Amino acid sequence: MYILVGIIVVAVFITVVLVLRNVGSTTAKPVTLQFWGVFDDHNAFDKVIANFKAQNPGIDVKYQMFTFEQYEQGFLNALAAGTGPDILMIHNTWLPKHGDKLIPMPSTGVPDTKNPFTIQNFKDQFVDVAYKDLVYNNLIYGMPLYVDTLGLYYNRDLFNTAGIARPPQTWAEVNADVQLLTKLDRSGNITQSGFALGTARNINRSTDILMDMMIQSGVRMTDDDNRSAMFDQTVNGQRVGEIALQYYTNFANPRNQDYSWNDSQHYSVDAFTEGTLGMMVGYAHQTQIIRSKAPRLNFALAPMPQASLSDIRNFANYWAVSVAAKSTHSLEAWKFVNYLASKEGTTEYINATNRPVARRDLIDLQRNDPDLGVFAVQALSARSWYQADNTAIEGIFADMIDDVNFNRSSIPDAVSRAESRVTVLMQR
Repeated sequence: MYILVGIIVVAVFITVVLVLRNVGSTTAKPVTLQFWGVFDDHNAFDKVIANFKAQNPGIDVKYQMFTFEQYEQGFLNALAAGTGPDILMIHNTWLPKHGDKLIPMPSTGVPDTKNPFTIQNFKDQFVDVAYKDLVYNNLIYGMPLYVDTLGLYYNRDLFNTAGIARPPQTWAEVNADVQLLTKLDRSGNITQSGFALGTARNINRSTDILMDMMIQSGVRMTDDDNRSAMFDQTVNGQRVGEIALQYYTNFANPRNQDYSWNDSQHYSVDAFTEGTLGMMVGYAHQTQIIRSKAPRLNFALAPMPQASLSDIRNFANYWAVSVAAKSTHSLEAWKFVNYLASKEGTTEYINATNRPVARRDLIDLQRNDPDLGVFAVQALSARSWYQADNTAIEGIFADMIDDVNFNRSSIPDAVSRAESRVTVLMQR
């Protein structure tokens, strides 16, 4: 009897040990995350993904790049069909338009990480505009890998010939330089332009430039509840939105002393690479485009001209990384996004893409870079505004510029009409 009981006890003990051993040795089923992006090819993420996989062998990440024209509608169609990505790039203005398609980072932070990420971590690590764009109701919907801003590109040879020692820092200085740089023939045709400003369709990111001028001038783009546009309203007794539009379109007005551009000019980036344009505004990625088109062009970069040097305001335009609400692996996806936006992950990304950083602890590494320094520092003063539909608003602002240039509307009427159209978008 005792021998039988002993045998049973030993058998049970061995069974329990084997079960526990099997439980301990069982690994979680491998997870493959689909990551969709735009503008960046796989080289931007290969090293980051490899490093992440080395630390998280149970999680694989597959990156797919789309063209800008395909991207937004493509991921909307895929999400609707239930076949979309786990991780996706979002434009910094997309939270109002696509926030319902995203899942925020867990409020308690991502599990299985040594240091759970908090709202305060976000504020401490990234420039201010990222918090404004990507955090809603104290929930983090995206992580920035970089922040781009508008900067000033200028032709050093044309500046030297005109006797201009340094690039303009204010718009008042811009006016003086434009008059020295712009050349007309006897028929009044522009043969050399001082600055590509004033029109909508043949200037790269013309609507961003106008928005930047409005923001610099103190315009409140929307009300506090983001229910109505307000760029037609007065600030300190002045209709600053109208003043900004008037100033911008003056550069395309032949009757104005600042006239330097019109719709017959080549596209601004092309005119600059051809050497017939003194100054243009552009984002950081234009540097490589200009060098590829005109390797011998003697040009340099400078900060965006300002309305006031005591209150620097720059316009932000960038993409961030988020997690789709329909992802069945959202925790693993957020774990990868956290790593991608970390100091280690971001360093690999910016080394591969040559973009200006969004992380405060990396700005000094780019501060003295001749190509990126201007943009890295400007990220600290970058601003954005609530856009219910950035694509539609771009069209509205372009129409506002054209309405003035083609004498379809007065300045007040053009601004008022644009404000009403944006408000309709916001109230849908």
